[in-house]
Amino acid sequence: MKRNSLLTCLVLLSSVALLVTGCSKEAVKSETEAAETVVKQVVAAPVPAKQAEPAKYADGIYFAMDDAFASSGWKETATVTVQGGKIVSADWNGVNSNGGADKKTFDKAGKYNMVKFGNAQADWSVQAAKAEAYLVSTQDPAKITYKDNEGHTDDIAGVSVHVSAFFNLAAKALSAGPVGRGPLADGVYFAIDEAYASSGWKDYVSLTVINGRIAGADWSGVNMANQDKKAFDKAGNYNMVKFGGAQADWYVQAEKAEAYLIANQDFAKLSYSDNEGHTDDIAGVSVHVGGFANLVGKALAAGPVAIGSYADGTYFASEDAFGSTGWKETVSLFVSNGRIVNVNWSGVNENGDDKKAYSADGSYGMVAIGKASAEWHVQAAAVENYLLSTQDPAKISYKDSEGHTDDIGGASIHVSSFFTLVNKALAAGVVKK
Repeated sequence: MKRNSLLTCLVLLSSVALLVTGCSKEAVKSETEAAETVVKQVVAAPVPAKQAEPAKYADGIYFAMDDAFASSGWKETATVTVQGGKIVSADWNGVNSNGGADKKTFDKAGKYNMVKFGNAQADWSVQAAKAEAYLVSTQDPAKITYKDNEGHTDDIAGVSVHVSAFFNLAAKALSAGPVGRGPLADGVYFAIDEAYASSGWKDYVSLTVINGRIAGADWSGVNMANQDKKAFDKAGNYNMVKFGGAQADWYVQAEKAEAYLIANQDFAKLSYSDNEGHTDDIAGVSVHVGGFANLVGKALAAGPVAIGSYADGTYFASEDAFGSTGWKETVSLFVSNGRIVNVNWSGVNENGDDKKAYSADGSYGMVAIGKASAEWHVQAAAVENYLLSTQDPAKISYKDSEGHTDDIGGASIHVSSFFTLVNKALAAGVVKK
């Protein structure tokens, strides 16, 4: 009996153990499956991608320019190009108050001469390139320190020029936002009237294009002595206010017209108040601007012109004595952007008569008396135009010892005296004001 009871207890205990063991396995299995599910969910869950830093600058071309010309005659510019949110290139440049080539081109042509005359460690364009490279490397025009109030820095090796203007302009450009590139080819554009007006002046215009837009404009003129109209006026010789009762002198009004052109890039929206080319659209301008607008159109249509080798300004030479004909010949030249753009070959007799005017009014009589193919002033104009086309007084050949040539159509007069005087004028240099 006891034995049966013992067996019964053992059976019951075994059943309980089996039940407990079964429950434990089920619990472990459930816990394991739950853990595996969590792991799978964690593994399957996407890992958030590291967000890229927002671009510091919007892609595009940025541009800024000084508000006024410095005492050096230059107004500096900065062009910054951004791609992929980063500054990839920068151009530090400038325009001159007299028009002509931009500052870099002017320097590379050997006309700025910081090394030659200023004993600088490198020419301006070379140092400008180093400043540009520094901006590209730092990506921030504010990351520059200055050692003095003039804007010099020790942060850029090989740069001794003051650089604050460049970095300030770069900051100004980036702050203003992209402007893109204009439609024009960079370079210098020039046009001059074909004849002198009744006022005695022949107007000209010189435009400087940077980043495809007109960044500099010079509207001036020359008289028969090849004096520059703006300089003539600034010296107190034109006197529109003093003698004409004008609201401002000519050069002041010309500068306002130039500013209008730079701001608007053309005269398409300019309206005229009369047939003489006056307008009410430009505040402070009462002179007629139609001629200026026409010259701008002519210059842009002709396209950019290369910089020449001569120094800008007026040149003059005269024969030392009156010749056997009774005339003492003279030559005056005007150079803009290094190129001869106006020439006047004339002379004076002992009575003070101007040879060209004397010929033009019929007093010289080369055709009537000498049976020449054309009057002297007409042939002289052909010779002047030849020099304008060749830009070099050495590019002439003579067929006899008297200085006649077959190189110039319509010129049967001897021309050697003219080219001798041109050489003399250029050798003497620009006439000092």
